[in-house]
Amino acid sequence: MKVLVADTFEKSGLDGLTAAGCDVVYEPELKDDALTEAIASSGADVLVVRSTKVTTPMLDAGRVSLIVRAGAGYNTIDVAGASTRGIYVANCPGKNAIAVAELAFALILALDRRIPDNVAALRAGTWNKKEFAQAQGLFGRTLALLGVGAIGQEMVRRAAGFGMNVVIWSRRYDGQDRPITEAEARALGVEAALRSIAIELAPTPAEAAARGDVVSVHVALAPETKQLVNAAVLARMKPGATLINTARGEVVDYAALASAVKARGLKVGLDVYANEPAAATAPFAEPLAAMPGVYGTHHIGASTDQAQEAIAAETVRIVRSYQDTGHVPNAVNLARRTPATHMLVVRHRDRPGVLAHVFAHLRQAHLNVQETENIVFEGAQAAVARINLDGVPDAALCRAIKSGNADVLDVQLVTL
Repeated sequence: MKVLVADTFEKSGLDGLTAAGCDVVYEPELKDDALTEAIASSGADVLVVRSTKVTTPMLDAGRVSLIVRAGAGYNTIDVAGASTRGIYVANCPGKNAIAVAELAFALILALDRRIPDNVAALRAGTWNKKEFAQAQGLFGRTLALLGVGAIGQEMVRRAAGFGMNVVIWSRRYDGQDRPITEAEARALGVEAALRSIAIELAPTPAEAAARGDVVSVHVALAPETKQLVNAAVLARMKPGATLINTARGEVVDYAALASAVKARGLKVGLDVYANEPAAATAPFAEPLAAMPGVYGTHHIGASTDQAQEAIAAETVRIVRSYQDTGHVPNAVNLARRTPATHMLVVRHRDRPGVLAHVFAHLRQAHLNVQETENIVFEGAQAAVARINLDGVPDAALCRAIKSGNADVLDVQLVTL
């Protein structure tokens, strides 16, 4: 299997792919048309990227059947286009969670103790203990988390260590389309430490923001989270409170945030921006980042050696699984539920031509197979095929399938 790695990638990951028997092409500077041409000329089966954009022309350029985002977010990949072409998209969720949580807390502490301003004053030859001795401290204060996925959960654990109370709002929990429950919230992190702090749920982002001394954003970018933190949410924050965004720039209305910094004295820590340069080094103009009380970093949340090694190992695991079994761990573009309405359960002898016989009858009846699974019993003498269909096979069709081949033992129909 040929793997094209089109972004910077750990040597341990490259070595792991090679050890798995992959033919690895490492060209970390590829972008845009050059990447499209490389996909076409290399004949790569797998494309590995980090922040590089993957566009429709790239999907059509060659034979790539799996795209691995060596990180958590995958908004730079045309996932919808990949889905229509039958191309898997997989990510490496949770592998950078600790690194991002560490940076988020670094920003919280830096804002509370004004560490960059301390450093700047000392470098300028100024001693001003009276000015910089003013800080609120974190113990006993409340951290409001918008999102409680892998990173949010690491934030809870660190908040417990600092003795902070926690308020949580979530739209999804552990990848499921449901909010976290009270019991799950209390089970997060180090239970012994959580006994000494309060942990509560909030029904809305605005309510969570209203309760927090520090509000930290940890939601994935999606249509429903774009500018989740808007003027209305910011208006509910306490005067002088702190907002941290290490998620995506687009989930916060930065124009409204700039106004809130001026009007209500909010302190802000940012690692992400809506219009980040594509290059690693480039001019950067974000008015908010230049405002007093705003500290920024260069989208480095996941950029620790530990996180990158973990992501590299997960990428190797995904590619190895795909190569060896055809299964793609962490695939993000598989249908949670297909249009299938009925399941045909066919118990049969494990003989050549049995499933071909079944599928031929389904095709003649214009029934589309949405999903199929064939489970073979010990000894490889018999099997059960479960076939999800987008319509209802009538009784006559079921009889024809059963009677038309001596190796079909039974046919059952199940409504999904």
